[in-house]
Amino acid sequence: MNGSVVAVAASPTHSFTKPVQTSIRLIAGLGVEGDAHAGPTVMHRHARAKNPEKPNLRQVHLIAQETLKELGAQGFEVYPGAIGENITTQGIALLDLPAGTRLRIGDEAVVEITGLRSPCKLIEGFQEGLMYALLDKTPDGRVIRKAGVMGIVIEGGVIRAGDGIAVELPPAPHRRLEVV
Repeated sequence: MNGSVVAVAASPTHSFTKPVQTSIRLIAGLGVEGDAHAGPTVMHRHARAKNPEKPNLRQVHLIAQETLKELGAQGFEVYPGAIGENITTQGIALLDLPAGTRLRIGDEAVVEITGLRSPCKLIEGFQEGLMYALLDKTPDGRVIRKAGVMGIVIEGGVIRAGDGIAVELPPAPHRRLEVV
């Protein structure tokens, strides 16, 4: 399973939308250079208030272009970086990957998927109804979160739109993604 990078985005502030960049640099153990969520410990404001020493499992946020297109078809104005993601991908079913999957991005970078991003009230504030559009349920009642996946940087490097992404699944048994 392989895909590609559609766009990359970063912001030095905790603003909701991240502006698209020509390239971003991933730094091992920290995240996206210059991004407000980079750091060895949790940088998400709500989670940091609870436990500032917790390891940062949310160094990089990825979302599939296919998800953005699905939302656009529902009438939402979304685009790369709009809901705070650092990397917009195509051709990979991100939400179906198991925890521990490694994504080799471009020539150097490796991101390990740690879990799901849970849609929050900030998404609802961005566009009314968007938070609920990013939630669904399976027939047995399990909640499906479609706001993308989170990861940590294993190997750093510069990435840009057009870079290839190679998927490396972890050894079985696979663990389903949970919210981080």
